[in-house]
Amino acid sequence: MLSERNSIKPSVQPIPEPTRFVPQAYGGERLTPPFSTEKLASVLRGSQVAPVANAALIEPELNRRKQPLEAYPLDTMSMVGSLNREGQLVALVKVDKLLYQVRPGNYLGQNFGRVTRITETEVVMREIVQDSAGEWTERAAALQLQEDASK
Repeated sequence: MLSERNSIKPSVQPIPEPTRFVPQAYGGERLTPPFSTEKLASVLRGSQVAPVANAALIEPELNRRKQPLEAYPLDTMSMVGSLNREGQLVALVKVDKLLYQVRPGNYLGQNFGRVTRITETEVVMREIVQDSAGEWTERAAALQLQEDASK
């Protein structure tokens, strides 16, 4: 047994030399620390001005009468087809096993989504949402045609 052990030579690869660590100078001393009270105060000062600037965007939406499809989240809706009524495309939107006719100017979803354009394959809308800073901003959203929505 001892002779067998001596006759076998394991092949061990040498360990490569470690790479040398080169320290980098930190250049963020002049920046405001992210968790300081100065940073919080500047954000709060900015948010006091922002709602006034964005009030024109959200004010008309808050003062108008809600439409029935605004009670449903957009992800529960599906576009199942379109019709051509009097030269204008009308989208067929299915919500809770009910079919609705949607025209440009109608509202969909819970984020003040106003339909801007209807094609044969999608309903394009403009939504008004609050960003992480609390400001109201517009974003585009769309409902795509779902051919298998009847299943």
